[in-house]
Amino acid sequence: MTLVETERDGDVCILTLRREEKLNALSGEVERDLALALDGSAVRSSACVVLTGAGRAFSAGADIAEFRERTPEDVIAYYRSTGDVYERVAALPQPTIAAIHGYCLGGGLELALATDFRIADDSAVFGFPEVSLGILPSSGGTHRLVRLVGPGRAKQLMLTGGRLDAPAALAAGLVNELAADARARALELARELAALPALAVSLTKQAIDLMPETSREAGILIERLAYGMLAQSDDARRIADEWSTG
Repeated sequence: MTLVETERDGDVCILTLRREEKLNALSGEVERDLALALDGSAVRSSACVVLTGAGRAFSAGADIAEFRERTPEDVIAYYRSTGDVYERVAALPQPTIAAIHGYCLGGGLELALATDFRIADDSAVFGFPEVSLGILPSSGGTHRLVRLVGPGRAKQLMLTGGRLDAPAALAAGLVNELAADARARALELARELAALPALAVSLTKQAIDLMPETSREAGILIERLAYGMLAQSDDARRIADEWSTG
């Protein structure tokens, strides 16, 4: 039985973590099944991807029982295998949305940070407990959190191990929206994004992702090159024709 369920809703693909008895803790098996889902045709042919968790949580974090037994050599091997799945989520060309309820801690929060949008309901709880366990977030969490909320807030959240409820996470900029039903709102947003010209959405997403690491001059060049590609696309020509004849 797969630990990551794949569904299609029109052009939207929904990936659901299914390890409910462990609050969707991210074991190597869960990461492997998520990687397999990302390789599947349902994701590759979709215009938007929604990630969520089954049961009472989005994900309570990494499976502590697994990492305690890893030698330094095991850790290196891990990041060469299932541990890179967070980067693969971040690198998807189409928009991604995390629909969050319940615990979103540690590796679960790192997975949510790898998506483009985060929508939470009132039950959501966010935090990074890693330092209290003698480790640190290591699946892109430090990098993405600093970019999202700044170094001061990132240090406070990671070093103290404090937890944020949904309104506090919204105020901190950790999530984009609060909703009574995070999954329903995520699907609504996903359908809106899926209806837009796919190439324009993808190139705009990639350009935005590059900007924090790019000089102003390089950023402008990226914009102009992307615009040059999009201006000749079938979608742009079709929309221009519709405007001219409308």
